[in-house]
Amino acid sequence: MGLKGEAKLLRIFVGESDRYQGRPLYEAIVLKAREAGLAGASVFRGIMGFGGHSRIHTARVLRLSEDLPVMIEIVDAPEKIEAFLPTLDAMITEGLVTLERVEVVWYRGRETG
Repeated sequence: MGLKGEAKLLRIFVGESDRYQGRPLYEAIVLKAREAGLAGASVFRGIMGFGGHSRIHTARVLRLSEDLPVMIEIVDAPEKIEAFLPTLDAMITEGLVTLERVEVVWYRGRETG
């Protein structure tokens, strides 16, 4: 594992209905991140939001949306995150991608074997 100290947080905002090569975009991003050997990725589904088109997307019962906001977060060493950006650029046609400097206090995984 060995991830500790200064790292980068890659945050990706897309729509739940966005697709890439026939599968949900958020799923495709997580699979590509795993393929690239990144430390991990988490997907969060929003209950309300709006983006570039200013159209409200919400999970309220009376106003069902089929395109709720989705956020993917990936934390890893700066050079690994930077190397992953061209892959994302090729996958995302609409959305927002941000980068932040973060400090990893600890990163622990389950022992395998």
